[in-house]
Parts: sequence; C-alpha cells; structure tokens
Amino acid sequence: MPSDLDRGIMKFKGADSPTVVIVSSLLILGSIGLLIWWALQTAYSF
Repeated sequence: MPSDLDRGIMKFKGADSPTVVIVSSLLILGSIGLLIWWALQTAYSF
C-alpha cells in the first residue's frame, strides 16, 4: 500500500524518505530566508 505522500506532487518511489523530505524542506526554507534577506536589503539598504 503506497503512503499518502506518494500521491502528491512528488510521485516517484521513495518520495517520503526522510532524506528527500529534509533536503526539500531545507531548500524551501533557504529560499524563503534568501527572499526575506533580499527584501530587507532592498527596502532598507543597510
């Protein structure tokens, strides 16, 4: 029986493995942090 996570966007086998989840969450959080940093640099130009 496939897990619930295999039914989402990531339809490949092993999409719910902890390594894939950690790497993708780090990429998402890193890009959000980069956008916030860029927005602060642009708005206030420290």
